[in-house]
Amino acid sequence: MQAEGPIKPFPSPTGQELDKMLLERLSKKPFSKSSFAIRLSMLVLAVLTIYAFASFDYKDVKLWDALLLTVDNLKTMFFEPHLKHFTFTQALYQVSITLGLAFLTTIFGAIIALMLGLLAAGNISSKPLSVIIKGSVALIRAVPTVLWVLIFAVAAGLGSVAAVIGMTFHSISYLVKAYSESFEEIDKGAIEALQASGANWWQIVFQVIIPSSITYIISWTFMRFEINFAVAVAMGAAAGAGGIGFDMFMASGFYFDLSEIGAITYFILIIAICLEIFATQIKRKLKVSS
Repeated sequence: MQAEGPIKPFPSPTGQELDKMLLERLSKKPFSKSSFAIRLSMLVLAVLTIYAFASFDYKDVKLWDALLLTVDNLKTMFFEPHLKHFTFTQALYQVSITLGLAFLTTIFGAIIALMLGLLAAGNISSKPLSVIIKGSVALIRAVPTVLWVLIFAVAAGLGSVAAVIGMTFHSISYLVKAYSESFEEIDKGAIEALQASGANWWQIVFQVIIPSSITYIISWTFMRFEINFAVAVAMGAAAGAGGIGFDMFMASGFYFDLSEIGAITYFILIIAICLEIFATQIKRKLKVSS
């Protein structure tokens, strides 16, 4: 029987061939139901949007003229601002009312949320209690703040009281989630060490939980304060809570003074920028100290 010749080695692919094979494999992605559902939903929404614009009854509205009028109104608002129905000092006073409303709701919400956040943290609380609190605050967050204000307005009447209660209610639900997640990120080793040494729940909270998460607590609280300021502006108009938001509502709904609306907008913008700068400084100092 004749012996076979030497076996020839299989030629190894070159770098270009490997790149080509890799691209072919990547191009053949497996079918994904979630990706298909997302693309189908986007396609349906795009078709419905085009159909809505095509079938909408514009009532002889000329879009180009409407666009020019909008640009002219914006020019009047932001390039010709003035105060007519109240003075600059009164405007500062109204801004301080809005800031006070945001500050009160943030302080009340933070104090209550701190305790609830400790009870909602899974690493220092019982599992059933944590699930109940997190589920409850999730339901509260699902309802917009303005609806909570209007709900409490049924009992307290429209005004600052209903606005404070409704905004505090929503602030609690927001901060409970933020605080509890910050508490749950703490190293379990430190907690277990204190538990092994016989420390009670309060000692664990004040010796480990609060000191380790104080940076996150201050950061989340100040972020909620910025949100509450913006909400307080809207509540001044929607719930009659007063402040600069109510003056904007009067200027737009009753006086239709675009220049005054522009001046009020600048007031709100300046305060928002100052709050953002202040928050940035606080976060920077907290990072340096930590």
